[in-house]
Amino acid sequence: MRRSMVGMFVTAVALSTPLGAQSRGGGTWSVGLAATLGNGWQIEGAEVGLARRIGAGPVRALGVAARLGSFINEGAIIGGTQGFVAALALSARSGRVDLAQMGPENNPTTFGLDLTTEVAGYVGANSPLPQRGRWGAVSILPGLRFGNPDGGQWSLVVGPTWFLGHPTDVHGFLGIRFEAPLARRERRP
Repeated sequence: MRRSMVGMFVTAVALSTPLGAQSRGGGTWSVGLAATLGNGWQIEGAEVGLARRIGAGPVRALGVAARLGSFINEGAIIGGTQGFVAALALSARSGRVDLAQMGPENNPTTFGLDLTTEVAGYVGANSPLPQRGRWGAVSILPGLRFGNPDGGQWSLVVGPTWFLGHPTDVHGFLGIRFEAPLARRERRP
């Protein structure tokens, strides 16, 4: 009961921040799909997150995301789903290195690369993994990002994720996300 209350409290604090305050720092929201890759049991689920742009050296954005999914047995033809998994992930993302720009200068679409480092805590029910019901993960995720730098953007991240527990093992991670700026408040004279 206490674990779920902590998550709800963090979510309430993040969502109760006035949107105008979030937009000054370049706040964004995101939705997407997150999955581990490989043979055997995989995790597949949906992800919802918030991020804030910052300027701290190479780190350009800090984010928090919640994931909800299930364990999938890739070897099963029918009935390969077992149990549920939830995660809370904290991330730090580098600035984007632009590769190309298309479209008009007042509304460009850019393609670029970035790097995300992520720390996540997982809780699973009926987990088939050797880590059992609880484990942590650390991920290094190179990404391809495309879209309007000041508007909606798509990103594709792929990289290794280390599941920390007994035993510790490495999985591939794949994330597909859509990110857009939070609404901005109009200033009144």
